[in-house]
Amino acid sequence: MSPRTVLGQADISRALRRIAHEIVEANHGASDVVLLGVPTRGVTLAERIGRVLAEIEPGWSAEPETAADRVGALDVTLHRDDLGRGLGRAPHRTVIPAGGIDGKVVVLVDDVLFSGRTVRAALDAIQNVGRPRAVRLAVLVDRGHRELPIRADHVGKNLPTAADERISLHLVETDGADEVIIESGRGEQGGHR
Repeated sequence: MSPRTVLGQADISRALRRIAHEIVEANHGASDVVLLGVPTRGVTLAERIGRVLAEIEPGWSAEPETAADRVGALDVTLHRDDLGRGLGRAPHRTVIPAGGIDGKVVVLVDDVLFSGRTVRAALDAIQNVGRPRAVRLAVLVDRGHRELPIRADHVGKNLPTAADERISLHLVETDGADEVIIESGRGEQGGHR
């Protein structure tokens, strides 16, 4: 089966805008919301959601910090349960916004939700950097096949896939284009977890 594009630039933009609106609605505003992207593409998605939040919720960018101070990155590499399998993941830098996360609503942002193992690692990693009031999960794509009891609070698109398929997310900032592609895994364990 040849690769097929299932989301384009406009689809991704709409999904991220919808997620931003859902975050505002679920929290009755965004004054205590911090976005933490899971590297690599989750960080870019968190930055984009942050820009939308600044547009639709003016207080988010004005008080008490700027929008850039409410978006960070949470490396989960050392908390993964597959470190011993030689998958060769390079650690990324964790960047916590200046105001910290204590007492805040932290929205973890990731690109694709698959088995739930990356999210489990993120929950472990968050304990090392503070104590949020609540933790929520926003993902661009939920492809199913959960191995752990984890569910996203905000989903851009549900894309049911076969276990051997792979989902690739390309973003203009890193790949030159915005698109989500499904490819056949040809018997390999299917991509993005």
